Amino acid sequence: MPQAENILFLMTDEHQAAALSCAGHGIVKTPNLDRLAARGTRFTNAYTPCPICVPARAAVATGRYVHQCGYWDNAHGYDGRLPSWGHRLGEAGADCISIGKLHYRSTDDPTGFAQEILPMHIQDGIGQVWGSVRNPLPPSRDMREMLGHIGAGQSSYNRFDIKVADEAAAWLEQRPADAAPFAAFVSFVAPHFPLTVDQAYLDLYPAEDMPLPDLHPDRGYGLHPWVARMNDIESSDATLGTDARRREAIAAYYGLCSFVDDQIGRVLDALEHSPFADNTLIIYTSDHGEVLGRRGRWGKSLLYGEATRIPMILAGPGLSQGELCETPVSLLDVPPTMTAALGLDADPNWVGQSLLDIMNSEDDPNRLIFSEYHACMSPTGGFMLTDARWKYHYYVDYPPELFDLKADPAEAHNLAADPAYQAILARMHTQLLAICDPVTVDAEAKADQDRLVERFGGPAAALNVGPKGATPAPV
Repeated sequence: MPQAENILFLMTDEHQAAALSCAGHGIVKTPNLDRLAARGTRFTNAYTPCPICVPARAAVATGRYVHQCGYWDNAHGYDGRLPSWGHRLGEAGADCISIGKLHYRSTDDPTGFAQEILPMHIQDGIGQVWGSVRNPLPPSRDMREMLGHIGAGQSSYNRFDIKVADEAAAWLEQRPADAAPFAAFVSFVAPHFPLTVDQAYLDLYPAEDMPLPDLHPDRGYGLHPWVARMNDIESSDATLGTDARRREAIAAYYGLCSFVDDQIGRVLDALEHSPFADNTLIIYTSDHGEVLGRRGRWGKSLLYGEATRIPMILAGPGLSQGELCETPVSLLDVPPTMTAALGLDADPNWVGQSLLDIMNSEDDPNRLIFSEYHACMSPTGGFMLTDARWKYHYYVDYPPELFDLKADPAEAHNLAADPAYQAILARMHTQLLAICDPVTVDAEAKADQDRLVERFGGPAAALNVGPKGATPAPV
């Protein structure tokens, strides 16, 4: 296989794994990501290590699970305390640059990038301190405006993403052909809320044609109590209130998927017209998914597949075209993929495996992927372990869930209390304990968060620190 000399790492925010036309969605249109998938391999069972922005991005930076690196929530931004993939590649002579959203702590921190162009970090280097108030979780909180304006328009996020594409294309066009190898991280915000997008994209998705979310509490679905507790803090679905508004929100989300697909297309076009078209590995993924009204929730923060599954596509020199890989993979497989692509050894502290090795091997349906959640609105830590067939959710102080993904891909039927599945439940729990002790990790997360909350004057004061919803765009 020809050796890649450069890496273009593309990331969006909150892109549901299913929301790709090349994945057979049937409604959403993503022609540029479709052509990327046609050039390479799409991983059909890819997951985030944490279904919320800041911890997921810190985990992929460090190549470690959230409980290993200690960036628990949206107030614990990556700060360079642990080495990143950028440090590893930079030490080997690659130019590591970022363009767009990082959601780290600060540009002043040594995060491994030689240059940050249009960096977007947690607000004021502080972030959502209110989300660290979890011990105990407050009884309720008014967050009715979390989703922001829904419908036609141009948000600051839209303008930011257009500028990110501008800067990435210009950087590729201006880079000398004989420059050092590069690893460019180009990161967009869409389709993250606010659910605002230009009318031209909304025209692709008439709201009246959008299907309503399934597994909805209004239609008989019973919420798990850990999830129901989240509704006390934030319930965008109750704020939307009507099926018509839910359809409008879904249409706007799909419009944002097509909008960001166009921005990615502009970057891919610039690469194709650059001297680096034939020697660059392209990675596309997202930091987590989007629940999109299923189970009466919007955003992320759940362990179900709509929040934890992500798109993952690889294309580049010598890679097979139009392939699907069904082996379960994780964002944590990206750092060793980048070192492997440039012929470097992986950091021994990384927990992942090169996607290049995975895609060139027989599918392994038994490979286990782990995710966890310790952030805003969660009363206790949530832990997920999955292979291609079985998916296990462990919630500290709450009942577990077990799903047969083959028979029940929507994760609608919890088998954890069924006597016929106790051996599988026990096996999955034993495998979870081989990764971490959930009770101990939950206590560690809350102890760190309690210390942060005290620095801001205690729970009552901390509940008023940080943006309620989306981090403000820098431009």
